Amino acid sequence: MILVTGATGTIGREVLRRLPSDQPVRIMARQPERVTGAPPAARIVHGDFTDPTSLTDALHNVHTAFLVTNPDGEDDTRFLDPARAAGVRHIVKLSAAAVTDPDADDLITRRQRHNEDLLRASGMGWTLLRPRAFMSNTLSWARSIRSDHVVRALYGTSANACVDPGDVAEAAVLALTGRVRDHAGVAYTLTGPQPLSAVEQTAQLAELLGLPLRFEDLSPQRARAALEARYPADIASALLESARRQHSGSKADVSPTLPRLLGRPARTFRDWAADHLDAFRPDPSPANG
Repeated sequence: MILVTGATGTIGREVLRRLPSDQPVRIMARQPERVTGAPPAARIVHGDFTDPTSLTDALHNVHTAFLVTNPDGEDDTRFLDPARAAGVRHIVKLSAAAVTDPDADDLITRRQRHNEDLLRASGMGWTLLRPRAFMSNTLSWARSIRSDHVVRALYGTSANACVDPGDVAEAAVLALTGRVRDHAGVAYTLTGPQPLSAVEQTAQLAELLGLPLRFEDLSPQRARAALEARYPADIASALLESARRQHSGSKADVSPTLPRLLGRPARTFRDWAADHLDAFRPDPSPANG
């Protein structure tokens, strides 16, 4: 039995779409009604990292788990003890590529490293997935593209080897369903095929949409204000520090891991954007029907 956590998130949704239909799967979610795209035979159960009883129930007869947690909390600690007690043999954990950067010392990355250490010390088999930024992060631009034909971002010319979430999910499914000995004790850094800046992504979106999009560089002050409207101040500071590291070139390296794992090239941003144009396309005006 495979247990999938984070099933309503960016990667979890894609993992569910790719799991073999004949694979016994249990899906743990705080809000089971929000789970979509699950395999027909999958069982969806209520579960919460802060509820030990729900964890025990969700982990019953599970041999492999896909673990997605919020790095600024204690969910890894809450999950690993009951998983080990339940007899889970292998955990595939979603982490982040920043943990490998010796210059990355922001709060989020420190906590991600700590959570990786907890898993490695758990006594269970493990696989770590360390993706770069998701291409889907550009969906945060959709509203301003639809309303003003403008993209606003910090450090617009800094490059990131961003990755298609679907490729990350495909790697996760390989680790969850393949031979354990092929993936146990391995950390995979997952990137897209090329580093791209927000300015370059904006240009590609403009071409695909047939719209004259404009890029507007945010100042650090405006970026902080926008982040603090969504996150606690310490998390906003960590995200700004991450952006500064990207500006220094630390996120531009391309890893060959995904092509080796998947047996095909990693998908490009243009590939991803072409599949999601409706999210960015302005609604037709009433005058145009």
